[in-house]
Order: sequence, then structure tokens, then C-alpha cells
Amino acid sequence: MIPPASNFPAEVVKGLEARGIQEAIDQSGFWVSPAVLDPDACSELAGLYAGSETLFRSTTPMARYGFGQGEYKYFARPLPQAIDALRMATYRRMAPVEHETLIERCAAAGQWRPTSLLLRYGVGDYNCLHQDLYGDIHFPLQAIVLLDRPMVDFEGGELLLVEQRPRKQSRARVIPMVQGTIAVIPVKERPAESVRGVSRIRVRHGVSEVRRGLRRTLGLIFHDAA
Repeated sequence: MIPPASNFPAEVVKGLEARGIQEAIDQSGFWVSPAVLDPDACSELAGLYAGSETLFRSTTPMARYGFGQGEYKYFARPLPQAIDALRMATYRRMAPVEHETLIERCAAAGQWRPTSLLLRYGVGDYNCLHQDLYGDIHFPLQAIVLLDRPMVDFEGGELLLVEQRPRKQSRARVIPMVQGTIAVIPVKERPAESVRGVSRIRVRHGVSEVRRGLRRTLGLIFHDAA
């Protein structure tokens, strides 16, 4: 069953301060919300993974492509109403232009496949460091929603962010999340102050190995794929 959009905290997301998100990205490289999805909402979203295959446009076993271990599924268009509502509410906290404008730019560049996805990690699964770039057009930020409880439903499986800093060694960060939180991270890079002014820091993210249990997340990527 696909939960209706009214069950989801679109209004709560709209209440989050956009300036605070941007300031956190500039200062720390990421932003994490309070737990805006309750356990029932998280369970219903995670349950879509085993739902009708008509919800999805593709399934990717990560080991087959050298991405790590685990599996993810891209949603087909139209997105389930609840996911679309949460995606749009999150996007509007970060973007000065309408999402339709971004999608039109993607389509003009040959990027027309939706990119919102559910990811599933079992024991021993992990995600290699990567960037979610699907063509020439991309929105600079993306969101990740944790649907299970760390140290209860699973152990390990930390969300990792690695920054490749100019003329310095790379820095790895573990992003603290609990069930129902939304993490916002850069897709490709972020600006940062340096002794020479503003520089660009290249960013990749991944997931550490799950040691116990089951870890599921919802990925909200705002640009389409080629």
C-alpha cells in the first residue's frame, strides 16, 4: 500500500529554515534535520521496496557493477504521492527556482529518467564512495532519509562523506543520523573559504559495511538521469 501524502511531514519540512541548511553545508559540508518522519511513516516507505514492481523503473544489484554490495531500486514516474510530496517540500527549502525548470533543463540535455530511489543493505553490504551525477545537468544538493534505527535494527552502515580538499589530504566524516532524519549533502562539490579566497572542495559519499541487521534509506535526488 502506498501511504497518502497527508501522512508525511511535508509541512514540517516546509518549516525548516532554508538559511540554516545552507549555513550548515557551508560550515560543515552537510546538514541533518530532526527526526521529521515518525516510525510508522518510515516503515511504510521502507515497505515499498517489496511492493509492486510497477513502482520502479529499474533494480540495481550493486556487486554486479562494482558499486559495493546491496541493492537499490529507482522509482518510475509518476512517483508515489508521498515520496513526491516529501521530495518537493525538501527541494523548496534549498532552491530559488521551480523544480519544473530544473526538470525541463534535464530533459533538454537528454536526462529524463527519475532518480529517487530506495536502497537496501543487509549484513556485509556497503556502498563505495561515489557521486550521484547522471549527466551534464545536476542540482548541487541531494537528500538521504534513514528509514531504520541505528543500533536497534542494524549496526554499522554509517553514512560517510569524504572531502578532497585542495593541496591537503582528504577528510572523512561520519554523518550522524537517527530514524526519520533527512541528511542534505553536496552532490559533487561545495565552496569553502581558503587562504586564497574561495575554493571548491570535491565531495563523495558512501555507506560503511553493515555488521548486523537491515538498513534501508530513501534517496531524494532532484535532477533526472540520462
